[in-house]
Amino acid sequence: MRAVIQRVLEASVRIEDQPVAAIGQGLLVLLGVAQGDTESDARYLADKTSGLRIFSDEGGLMNRSVIECGGAVLVVSQFTLLGDVRRGRRPSFTAAAQPEEANQLYESYCQKLMAAGIAVGQGRFQADMQVMLVNDGPVTILIDSRKAF
Repeated sequence: MRAVIQRVLEASVRIEDQPVAAIGQGLLVLLGVAQGDTESDARYLADKTSGLRIFSDEGGLMNRSVIECGGAVLVVSQFTLLGDVRRGRRPSFTAAAQPEEANQLYESYCQKLMAAGIAVGQGRFQADMQVMLVNDGPVTILIDSRKAF
C-alpha cells in the first residue's frame, strides 16, 4: 500500500459538485492499494499514519501526532499512486489491486484509524472526486508498506 500524507489546515471531497466529506486541521491521505497487499499492510500504514509526528509542539518542532493535536483524517482512494511510468508516456496500472480487494483494504485502513480514536472522513471508492485542501507547511510524506518490511 502507498500513502501520500499531507498535513492540512482543512480538506474536503466533492462528487458531482456535492460535498461528501470535510475535515479541519489534520491529514489528507491519498491511499493506493497494490496487488498482493494484505491486512498487515493496512495495519502498518494505519499505525504509521496515526503516530506520525508531523504537527508542531509548543516549541515549533514537529513532535505531535494527529491524535495528540486532536486532528482528523480524510482518506481518498487513489489507484493512480500505483502507476508505473518507466516505459512510454502512458502510466500502467497493472500493479494496482482489483477493485473489490482494494476497497476491502481501503475500508480496513479507515476502520483501523477510527479504532485509534481518530475522526475519519472518506471519499467514495471508484468515484470521480474533486479534492480540495489547504496544505499546512507544506508537509507531505510518502509511505510505502512494501519498503517497510
